[in-house]
Amino acid sequence: MSHLKERAEKVCLNCNAQLAGPFCHICGQENVEPKETVWHLVTHFFNDITHFDGKFFSTLGLLIKRPGFLPREYMLGRRASYLNPIRMYIFTSAIFFLIIFSIFHITEKKINNSIKVIEDKSVEEIRALPPDSLRIFTARINKGKSVPPERLEVFLDSIKKNEGFHLTTGRYKNRAEYDSILRKGIKQHNWFEKRLIYKEIEVNEKYHHDAGEFLSSLIPTFLHRFPQILFISLPLFALFLKLLYVRRKEYYYVSHGIFSIHFYIFVFIAVLLSFGLGELKETFHWEWLKYFQQLLGAAIFFYLYKALRNFYQQRRAKTIVKFLLLWFLSAIMMGLLFFGFLLFSFMKI
Repeated sequence: MSHLKERAEKVCLNCNAQLAGPFCHICGQENVEPKETVWHLVTHFFNDITHFDGKFFSTLGLLIKRPGFLPREYMLGRRASYLNPIRMYIFTSAIFFLIIFSIFHITEKKINNSIKVIEDKSVEEIRALPPDSLRIFTARINKGKSVPPERLEVFLDSIKKNEGFHLTTGRYKNRAEYDSILRKGIKQHNWFEKRLIYKEIEVNEKYHHDAGEFLSSLIPTFLHRFPQILFISLPLFALFLKLLYVRRKEYYYVSHGIFSIHFYIFVFIAVLLSFGLGELKETFHWEWLKYFQQLLGAAIFFYLYKALRNFYQQRRAKTIVKFLLLWFLSAIMMGLLFFGFLLFSFMKI
């Protein structure tokens, strides 16, 4: 119910029906003064999205504490007491990506700095570092693995080489050279291979054969497509459930979709918590927090199993088999989607 003042006139402003209470029995509109302040507008917006009158938090509590309970309640028709799953998904995904993208601006800088850090020191300066500092320095630019002193110069030479970015095995200076090789019949490539090599040449020319600069541009472009990946994956995830439970005729595709929405909301929350712990670990160097991050990762697996068992109400053995099949299919799906969107981001950059 709105906090605006009720109108003295007992005529609905929307359909002109005579009123016997605060709401119209014809169209359902509340009989309140049409003039409202900016504060009323803002509070109405948040109330409409999240039902901060208690429904949002009570629904969120049930979602976390009782896996599979909310989608089953929805399927059984008991919906008025809980926040609409579509509305809850939109709100939580918006918050999720807002925070993730805000954090990633920092991460981009760190990635770029790791790529460029080698250029800020000479070989002599690096060689003169104390053993502990040398181990930390080389680990920063070698995927967390330190480089032994005897391999240091070889490692630095390999990093300093500026050969550009390559997806294919070819190394072509420019498009004219590649076209000449094709005309002479030295190489025979299909349409897709040609497009890929042309794009590779274009990218290396644009970024002056600097793979680090190119990757620092590609990564944020790809990650900003992540909402699209999840948007496509959700109905596919529901389709896998439909196939796994095809003999359960009482479960329609929409039922599987509602289950998937609630599971995705839980994943958003778990990943956000994991990111938060990661930031705390990095800021304060609390390495013990990584165990809680691992625990959150395991919680996602356990949550899905419990949700499947509670929602579909099958025996433990059957649920475990379908749980494993679902993870296998989902892993293949996400791998294909990630590769497809990464390739699409590369072609569009």
